[in-house]
Amino acid sequence: MSRLLDIMGLPKPGQKFIHVAGTNGKGSVCAFIHSLMKAAGVNAGLFTSPHLVHFHERIRNAEREISSAEVVRGIEALKKTCEGMDPHPTFFELTFALALDWFRKRELDWAVLETGLGGRLDATNVITPEVSVITSIGLDHQEQLGNTLREIASEKSGIIKPGVPVVTLNQPPEAMKVISETARERGSRLTIVTTPLRGYRIGLFGQHQLWNASLAVAAFKAVGFQTSEPVLREGVQEVRWPGRFERFEQERIVIDGAHNPAGAETLVRTWQQAYPGEKAAVVFGAATGKDARGLIRALQPIAEHWHFTHFNSPRAQSEEFLQSELDDLYRSGVACSTHPTVESALAAARTRGGRVLVTGSLYLVGEVLALLRGEKDLFQRSAQ
Repeated sequence: MSRLLDIMGLPKPGQKFIHVAGTNGKGSVCAFIHSLMKAAGVNAGLFTSPHLVHFHERIRNAEREISSAEVVRGIEALKKTCEGMDPHPTFFELTFALALDWFRKRELDWAVLETGLGGRLDATNVITPEVSVITSIGLDHQEQLGNTLREIASEKSGIIKPGVPVVTLNQPPEAMKVISETARERGSRLTIVTTPLRGYRIGLFGQHQLWNASLAVAAFKAVGFQTSEPVLREGVQEVRWPGRFERFEQERIVIDGAHNPAGAETLVRTWQQAYPGEKAAVVFGAATGKDARGLIRALQPIAEHWHFTHFNSPRAQSEEFLQSELDDLYRSGVACSTHPTVESALAAARTRGGRVLVTGSLYLVGEVLALLRGEKDLFQRSAQ
């Protein structure tokens, strides 16, 4: 990544970054920070992943997303730049280079960057930010990051740079110890957010989003932005981040990208807050490498009927495998069915008359989002 950016003369001289890592809430925190910057009159770039419906969602500023024509021109230029490189840059590395190049062409002085995986070895970790942000840490991507919270926190803490302030939530003790030790070793001032945001209307639903908003505000302040009342109020209220407890058809359908057990537990609490006593027809799909059994176990308290399906990605687990995970957990007495497509699973869930919850993977959420928006033909699948 460093070699590719050196060849391209990136990032833009003087460009400043806010870098965000963590297990859950990364995207929401990035969206809150970006919205706060927009409210403060800063046209900042935003780099996130994966996309839900369109590739363009990954790269944007306060005004718009990157256009198809700009993607084509950028990739054509990258093909020439990368010719003969060994190893060849990955899809994610090329996408990040494309983003930094677009930010330069748009003359953006600031950009908010979400890590793709982990932190220490993530492609985005070649930059030096003005502040490093670490969101909630839990078990996910154990194959790459380690099997304990300490190991995973060590990878996430890899984004902490010498002398650069770091902002985080009050983490589980073993994760907090790693973050604190890393910050101390690197001479980085550590700010720990201990209370959720209060007294403001926010644009995302759920108690956990109040914590994400509070973390974003702390990061916003850490880089020296003015935190006037109008900016804070507009920034946290106008934020938009699709696929996170997003509701459709008079709240009959809820979609949420929870894809690990900790995220699913948060989703269950949010569901019970929104719809106390109600259960859902759950349209569920999971990617390979994910703890499908842990997700099912976490979601079972609000599941009335499971509709297992696979989504349009080579990483999708089969609906038969998901059913076998449910059977191994509960043996009998749990209503479920399998469906060959996301569309048929959603249609079957709708016939039950109650609320429908779509969850288990951001890839699944993106495909359903395209259906609900009437953008099925525009859907661009992602293998990343």
